[in-house]
Amino acid sequence: MVNILHVPNVHKARRPGPDACPGALQTHEAADGPLARVRTPGGAVSSAQLAVLGAAARELGGDVIELTSRGNLQLRGVRDPARLADRLAGAGLLPSPSHERVRNIVASPLGGRGPHGVLATDTLVTALDRALCGVPRLAGLPGRFLFGFDDGSGDIAALDADVAFGPAALRLAGTPLDLDLGGDPVAAMLAAAGAFLDVREDAWRLAEVPDGVRLVAAKLGGTPLDDPKVSVPGPAYAGFIEQRDGRVALEIVPPLGRLSGAQVGALGETAGDPGEVRITPRRSVVLRDLDPGEARVSAAKLAEAGFAVDAASPWVGVTACTGSPGCAKSRGDVQGDARRWVAGLERAPETPVHWAGCERRCGTPRGPVVLKMAGPREEQW
Repeated sequence: MVNILHVPNVHKARRPGPDACPGALQTHEAADGPLARVRTPGGAVSSAQLAVLGAAARELGGDVIELTSRGNLQLRGVRDPARLADRLAGAGLLPSPSHERVRNIVASPLGGRGPHGVLATDTLVTALDRALCGVPRLAGLPGRFLFGFDDGSGDIAALDADVAFGPAALRLAGTPLDLDLGGDPVAAMLAAAGAFLDVREDAWRLAEVPDGVRLVAAKLGGTPLDDPKVSVPGPAYAGFIEQRDGRVALEIVPPLGRLSGAQVGALGETAGDPGEVRITPRRSVVLRDLDPGEARVSAAKLAEAGFAVDAASPWVGVTACTGSPGCAKSRGDVQGDARRWVAGLERAPETPVHWAGCERRCGTPRGPVVLKMAGPREEQW
């Protein structure tokens, strides 16, 4: 019998020390070498930037790029962090050294194009990113603080970002507000972030602040509303998505959210010039605005490069933490365990499966999930 673990958005009440969330300049010393996290607001990465990232992974790192649950990218085993930072800056991926760790902005990957999308989010992401980098005080936000834009699909609203905007309202940690935005949601979001700094003490997320939503809402002149929680978004999807304009989007899944430099290069070549992809919080990648014939050709190229491009693929819904040897806390090579397990599947598992190297369960997706734990106490929840 397999028990299903339902994973909510739960944050620690208090943090034991300063925020050490990695960035492109402040790298993390992982067991396999320095790890650099590159913020990509809204998950947007151009084909030219993908070319730079792919070359950097091969030439300066361990040839591994990981997708994160915030639509960002991280390079493992970086041998020369300073040279990497120079390349990222030259590619436009490091526009503000002072704010680079706080540019955490997730957005609906279809940007209003899908069947449930009613809000165009791309321009809002760009406006927030520029405005955020222009406020010196907001460089002091913790590296875990999260902004979000939901196009009406509910995929981002369900993530309970610290500050999010969608068609209905501004949300604080998932709670909608009765608040007059004055037609400028970006200004309201920056004001909310500033109010969080006023009340945070040592908290990294708004949900960690006792009565934090009410305190921030009061500073903005708004009132929290009783509202049913948005349903948890499903696991990564692979395949074609019809856009309302008759074109299609293609969502693809890199196995276990990891790409080699060659795969990143193939993704950039498929996106074309000037092309752009969207990294999703589901650790998948979306190519948008394709005509149906172009989408089929792109899917074939990316399948050849090792991506899952079909919803039935055994890789869809299977995730894993870094595991050994990249993480010193892991009790085993869960990436290898997961790959061997997937090799015995004929199709995607009915319930998402996550492989974890220790009790921290890093990277566990929200919602119902089968958890496989490494080591002597391997379990299924």
